[in-house]
Amino acid sequence: MQLIILCISLALLIVYAALLIYYRAAWSAIPGYQPEPSTYNLQPSTLITVIVPARNEAPNLPALLNSLNNQSYPKHLFDVIVVDDHSTDETASVVSNCKNGNIKLMRLQDIIDGAKLNSYKKKAIEVAVSATKAALIVTTDADCVVPADWLATVAAYYEAHKPSLIVMPVSYREKPNFLEVFQSLDFMTLQGITAASVHKRMLSMCNGANLAYTRQAFEAVEGFKGISDLASGDDMLLMHKIYKWHPQGIGYIKSTGVIVQTAPMNSWNDFFNQRIRWASKADKYDDKRIFRVLLLVYLLNVWLLLLPVIAILNSKYSLFNTWLLMLAAKTMVELIFLFPVAAFFGKQKLLYYFPFMQPFHIVYTVIAGWLGKFGSYRWKERKVK
Repeated sequence: MQLIILCISLALLIVYAALLIYYRAAWSAIPGYQPEPSTYNLQPSTLITVIVPARNEAPNLPALLNSLNNQSYPKHLFDVIVVDDHSTDETASVVSNCKNGNIKLMRLQDIIDGAKLNSYKKKAIEVAVSATKAALIVTTDADCVVPADWLATVAAYYEAHKPSLIVMPVSYREKPNFLEVFQSLDFMTLQGITAASVHKRMLSMCNGANLAYTRQAFEAVEGFKGISDLASGDDMLLMHKIYKWHPQGIGYIKSTGVIVQTAPMNSWNDFFNQRIRWASKADKYDDKRIFRVLLLVYLLNVWLLLLPVIAILNSKYSLFNTWLLMLAAKTMVELIFLFPVAAFFGKQKLLYYFPFMQPFHIVYTVIAGWLGKFGSYRWKERKVK
């Protein structure tokens, strides 16, 4: 039995290490993007609409709207549509009182007239897209802050490469406490894998807090048709639809000039609900390579939880050494992957905390993965199964 356990442990570890080395190579192969100097002398021409779905976001919206108001991109070439999703706070008033004429308010409740939906966010994006003639749609979240050259860089990349969908980096603006540092490290790992998978056309992740796509592509795939019954997936599942329509049309901007800053969750309960919501899409991908990768990661973490229990139940305390070696090897290979990613985001100092947070990461991965498939979660004061 001990030999079987050792073989399983070694097999899981080798495959996982190979996967992360593959991701690191992919991350390193992505060229950093900086608009060509000649583009600064050209008059941009792309019309952009920024869509912001918002529900009870009155405290967060001023910072986002201010950052959008300070964009270097010509104001006559972009507008912002904030879609108020049945807010019970002052969200609508914050937007209405904004003195920037580029920023417009739509109220979802005035459009759907009390209809019950599984995904209000998808509907908010759909109604905003239908209200614009802009060539390029850019989405972000109400609790984000965007850099001054965000839209200018997105437009330059779009005009140079003509992609159908653009994935871009997102970062947490964390405070120095355990929960927020833990989230920042976890999210940074996901962001590195996002970029690597886009580069390798495995398209496992993207984030609606920093995403762009053409209106032509959105309309060609009929928006969220076929995935509107899922509460989540306004970003990743849409990316997969567009990828099937235009396989070579997915791009990634590896530039610090487009990093969108967003807020981590304030409590463990909110954090788990967010991650369960993300995990709920795991079996919805058409590309089964992604499911196999997610299954590998899940099985490895389950095994790392089971191994010490097996050692105690069978009085094989030597298996603790196997468990400790697996834990150390997993941590080491993840750090090898994370070093260049952390350097890009300017968060190298957070890596000192990474080994100490490994046990918590394993437990959360197992719980969130299970509940994402078989449980329910609460999001924006709504319960979703």
